[in-house]
Amino acid sequence: MKLTEPVSTADPCSAPTAAVALFRSLGDPARLAILRRLAEGEVRVTDLVVCIGLAQSTVSAHLSCLRDCGLITSRPQGRASLYSLARPELLDLLASAEHLLAATGEAVDLCPAYGTVSAAEESAR
Repeated sequence: MKLTEPVSTADPCSAPTAAVALFRSLGDPARLAILRRLAEGEVRVTDLVVCIGLAQSTVSAHLSCLRDCGLITSRPQGRASLYSLARPELLDLLASAEHLLAATGEAVDLCPAYGTVSAAEESAR
C-alpha cells in the first residue's frame, strides 16, 4: 500500500478496523519496546526478557500477539527461536512516529486522554 492511497474508500469518516488493530498492537509499551529492539536485528526471548525486564511468559505472550498480527516472524535455532521484524515497512512507521512526536513536542505526552499520567494522578483515579 502506498501512503498516497486511501486505506479504505468505503467510509472516509470511520477508522478501518485493521488500522485500529495495528495501532492497538503498537500501543502497548512492552510490545513497542520489543519492536524497537527487533529493529536492531534478530533476538531470542531470553534476550528480550533481560532487555525489557518482564517475565518470560509475559514477553512470550507479547511476541505471540505481534506474530498473530503479522508484524514479526520467528525461526528455530537449536532449542530457541530467533524473532525478527516481518515487514521492513514497520521501521518506516516507527521512524515516522518519532518524527511526528518530535514535531508535536510535548502535546501528545500531555494529552489528558492518552498522555503520560504521573503516579499521583493515577492513584487519584
